[in-house]
Amino acid sequence: MKRIAVAAATLALAVSGAAEVFAQEFPTKPITLIVTYPPGGGADLMARLIAPKMGETLGQSIVVENKGGAAGQLGATFVANAKPDGYTVMVDAASFVINQALYPRLPYDAEKAFIPVGVLAAFPHVIVVTPTYEAKSVLDLVAAAKASPNSISYASSGTGSAQHLAGAAFTRQTQTEMVHVPYKGGGPAMNDVMGGHIPVFFANAASSLSHIKSGKLRALAVADGKRIAALPDVPAMTEFGISSAAVYEWNGMFVPAGTPNDVVAKLADALGKALQNPELKQRITDLGGGLVSGGRDGAVSFIAEQRAVTGMLIRDGKITPD
Repeated sequence: MKRIAVAAATLALAVSGAAEVFAQEFPTKPITLIVTYPPGGGADLMARLIAPKMGETLGQSIVVENKGGAAGQLGATFVANAKPDGYTVMVDAASFVINQALYPRLPYDAEKAFIPVGVLAAFPHVIVVTPTYEAKSVLDLVAAAKASPNSISYASSGTGSAQHLAGAAFTRQTQTEMVHVPYKGGGPAMNDVMGGHIPVFFANAASSLSHIKSGKLRALAVADGKRIAALPDVPAMTEFGISSAAVYEWNGMFVPAGTPNDVVAKLADALGKALQNPELKQRITDLGGGLVSGGRDGAVSFIAEQRAVTGMLIRDGKITPD
């Protein structure tokens, strides 16, 4: 029995030592960064901005690979089943937490299958309207919605999307009733608002900025607690006495559960250094986004908060997939 115990202890020390050496050497080859959405979208843009900067710190190239489909589920399933060695990393969007509440059965447990590395950026929603719409402020919109419940429609990129939930949060906060009109993507939704076919849209700040600045959309408020640098003249909702937890469009970085702590720490350190790059910080600001403070711990807290907020809105609103 003593020999078995000694052998087991020796094996444990050997495994522990090997893991420590592995973590110290990591990375020794290129890292694959899986984006759970197709090329050209917000998650893809952020991944391609961050990858070269992280690669400089880690001393290895980071190859971006898109695996889109099923609101991020296909790419997330791939990463959840990948070897937990730090060489397969994922960039996802707000759907990472939304899917947990929206779909009764996922091919993975998002809270158990992944370890958060950090948040790349968070983008508040901007309440925009058709330029000719009669509401000149968010208080006008609230007054009109209260005067005639369900007479005002708002567009979103789809049922259960972050835009949909931003609208649901607004009606909850203002105790109003509006009609949600889901589209198959943010582009068609925004086009119909610009064309006057539907009056209101809770738009991603990054995708709506150019249209707001060109006058094709009119911004009533930023659905957050503060103004954003990209739209300094657009008030935050809290300036009108409307305050509650906000729904963000955001991009997080994750690795499969079981990835060694030291490897996660190295990835988090590289991400943190990349986000402090002046050019990258300015690019995120120009897109209407901001950084989540507090490093990796702050990112974990932010993700938990967004999970709680979106889950509550989906449950209370009895929102189901299309």
